[in-house]
Amino acid sequence: MSEVYRVRQAGQADIAAVAPLFDRYRMFYGQTSDLAGAVDFLRERTARGESVILVAEMEGETQPMGFTQLYPIFSSISMRHAWILNDLFVDEAYRQRGVARNLMEAAKVYAEQSGAKGLELATARDNLSAQRLYEALGYERDDAFFHYAYTIRKS
Repeated sequence: MSEVYRVRQAGQADIAAVAPLFDRYRMFYGQTSDLAGAVDFLRERTARGESVILVAEMEGETQPMGFTQLYPIFSSISMRHAWILNDLFVDEAYRQRGVARNLMEAAKVYAEQSGAKGLELATARDNLSAQRLYEALGYERDDAFFHYAYTIRKS
């Protein structure tokens, strides 16, 4: 049986459907569930043009199979923009069906069509299945730079 689904850019009307996946994505990375916060966060990002969300959806279904979220960044050296592929999540029921690969390919096409320099992403060191996918799609692991983070604690 061949599944028919598509990947498209989500709009404001899609946020309520994407938010449960986004919430589960955050829980995968150790955060507590906050569905209302997920809706607010996604709504604000897209309303301000601060992110682009691509969704994979089965024909005739209202709940997306998976999503990826891209954030713009800028390179002073090349004087071009690029995209951070920050979030990628596929519902457990649709894994191992090529959905993540298709979302990644759609992100690449989106980046190319927007004139971007490229895509960057990061994943957990123990997320080996994601690393295999990224490398199979031509992403190269950055061993040249150390990345640092400074966390500002909420008061």
